Amino acid sequence: MEERRFTLKTEFTPKGDQPQAISRLVEGIHKGIKHQTLLGATGTGKTFTMAAVIEKVQRPTLVLAHNKTLAAQLCAEFKEFFPDNAVEYFVSYYDYYQPEAYVPQSDTFIEKDASINDEIDKLRHAATAALIERRDVIIVASVSCIYGLGSPEEYLDQMISLRQGQSYDRDAILRRLVDIQYTRNNINFARGTFRVRGDVVEVYPASYSERAVRLEFFGDELERISEIDTLTGEIYGERYHISIFPNTHYVTNRDKLELSIANIEAELEERLTHFKERDKLLEAQRLAQRTRYDIEMLREMGFCTGIENYSRHLTFRQPGEPPYTLMHFFPKDFLLMVDESHVSIPQVGAMYEGDRSRKSTLIEHGFRLPSAADNRPLKFNEFEQMLNQVVYVSATPADYELKRSQQVVEQIIRPTGLLDPVIDVRPVKGQIDDLLHEIRQRVQKDQRILVTTLTKKMAEDLTAYLRQVGVRVRWMHSDVDAIERMQIIRDLRLGEFDVLVGINLLREGLDLPEVGLVAILDADKEGFLRSDRSLIQTIGRAARNAEGMVIMYGDRITKSMKKAIDETNRRREIQIAHNQEHGITPQTVRKAVRNVIEMTISSEKSGANGATPGGGVLARAASYLKQRQGKKGSKATQEATYADTHLPPETGDEAMYGIPGGAGAEVVAETPSFEEYLAGAGTQDSTPQSPVADSSFEGMSPENLQSLIQDLENEMKEAAKALEFERAAMLRDVIIELKGAPPPKGSAKAGKSAGNGTGAPSDSAKSSRKGRGKGSSSSAITDPGLEMLFTTTPAKPKSRKRKA
Repeated sequence: MEERRFTLKTEFTPKGDQPQAISRLVEGIHKGIKHQTLLGATGTGKTFTMAAVIEKVQRPTLVLAHNKTLAAQLCAEFKEFFPDNAVEYFVSYYDYYQPEAYVPQSDTFIEKDASINDEIDKLRHAATAALIERRDVIIVASVSCIYGLGSPEEYLDQMISLRQGQSYDRDAILRRLVDIQYTRNNINFARGTFRVRGDVVEVYPASYSERAVRLEFFGDELERISEIDTLTGEIYGERYHISIFPNTHYVTNRDKLELSIANIEAELEERLTHFKERDKLLEAQRLAQRTRYDIEMLREMGFCTGIENYSRHLTFRQPGEPPYTLMHFFPKDFLLMVDESHVSIPQVGAMYEGDRSRKSTLIEHGFRLPSAADNRPLKFNEFEQMLNQVVYVSATPADYELKRSQQVVEQIIRPTGLLDPVIDVRPVKGQIDDLLHEIRQRVQKDQRILVTTLTKKMAEDLTAYLRQVGVRVRWMHSDVDAIERMQIIRDLRLGEFDVLVGINLLREGLDLPEVGLVAILDADKEGFLRSDRSLIQTIGRAARNAEGMVIMYGDRITKSMKKAIDETNRRREIQIAHNQEHGITPQTVRKAVRNVIEMTISSEKSGANGATPGGGVLARAASYLKQRQGKKGSKATQEATYADTHLPPETGDEAMYGIPGGAGAEVVAETPSFEEYLAGAGTQDSTPQSPVADSSFEGMSPENLQSLIQDLENEMKEAAKALEFERAAMLRDVIIELKGAPPPKGSAKAGKSAGNGTGAPSDSAKSSRKGRGKGSSSSAITDPGLEMLFTTTPAKPKSRKRKA
């Protein structure tokens, strides 16, 4: 293992109370304190403090972030701080992941379906390879770091280590490459492949991006090792030693694999006896068929689909023993830094339960062996046992961190001298008039405004209202994917619009120096979105501007509001005292507007969904399919389009927001009614209409059709993330219909559960499909758009007979 030192390279020097925070944290680590908390106010340079601590303690470090986007941002910053050290990125490599699942109520089995991002898979391999080879490593990871990964010992044992000038049997090296899941391919040279031309072997390692390794032999002597460009063959340089790591983290040698297979077969026989004793013959036949097929694949190919479900046997763990994870690849003295710990720690604790529920159903009904349950994320107590020393980093640490921390280090003073913003509490009555007045004042100063609401509908309706009174405004909530969010934030900073309305996304990780005003509507509604920690995080968005101000609209001051206001005022007093003592004049942060970083695009890209308010994607699909059958679009579809394009505030929201009856009423009156819209009066609206607003199918261009398919794919991914497996499978079938291809075997629409061993659907599966082409709908279809699709599309069910 290489011994390199962390070297922090930056023009920044510790300022404010950064020096004392760094020294206290480092001292605590050297003293062996296990839990510490860095309570750093927004904009105080917590990331720089983390980097400085890493440089001083010189330990491999895992930085845990609560989402891919924040992890990518942190990784980019640490790469700038440590250009000569290994800074790697480890998140889930799935662009889309629908785990296999079984719904007993409708006898529906859904096959595993996934789209793997090759770029992120490479980054994951680069992360584990770096941990094996060197100590100067920083891994920025999401919660993916607590999921099963394979044995680090076996991963190291299967590594191929080659040195220039040594003697090797070329054919033996080729066999080793095949054993660790590399594929010989002389035509398509891609990551995880190798090609052979006489005495020259070229390998494209799993952890490399655009470089491959060329091995040149003279007889049995390895004469030369070169790094080459995978496209042009240009030689970048020569190496005296190369380590080629396996192409999968689930790897084992042939002898151990045979022993693992024997253990799988023993468990299979035990489970089959269990089912037969209880007269569960269907489950027994299903399990035998699936497992024996997997065993044959393992024996012949060394891998199988769903190999992770046999990880307990492949790594020779006992039942219930924690799985190997990324954390097992770190040395015992590693340092963990949990960014935004008040969000990240609860997320770690929540992962196990959701996974366990799904696996239990699969095991109970004979789709998986009981050992599949041990392919799981770490339980929270197992995660805690893995920890060596931890630094929790947050502006609002939760009770968990504060209770366990032996030392809480505050970092309140900003290097720029900026103060926490002034907070003004104002009554709800007339809040929209007051907000409009404040918005216009800030726009004249070329400042941006953030407005937070409680629900998506509130955000959309308020946005529609503000737009109609001449405000340049957009909204952002969970329906907008990560890449779109970052683009919206960038447009806000560039002045493409002035006001951003959101809910819970205008909090952690948003760095917006241009924001001069944050308005919090319904601040006196106690709950998660208006807790003291949520309010402090939201208040922090105005802390990067010298004229930053926060307005809370509420008729009373709740306990959460009082805590947030008192804490903000306490920090502000400390900051004012420091500035007066050192003669510092607060200056607004000047920060370049950067494009969305490439790594984030790889990790989060899922299309352009979310730009249009509303959720009529399935209705659009239904309308399109009906038009393809020569039918006119339904009123429900057009109604959804009208809502998408106009969104006037409804009666209930007018009362909630206190929208005045004067100007607001006039604006709403100018908005065409739905009947006028159907007659064409609504077409003058500047907002783009849905591509299927016109009932004529011929009006949809190929670009709009592709956009519709992309939107449906995004919906499918979101459904899978929410563990709505049946809905995700149905969406997949809708996409296939739109593309003009037949649904795949085993899909939700092609047939319900077909796992009875014979390949024929069970009786309940058959009954669940009866009459679908005659206007009836399955009880499992709960989405109105889906219901409309399956109940109005004429279908002549094809007989799908499978040979036993």
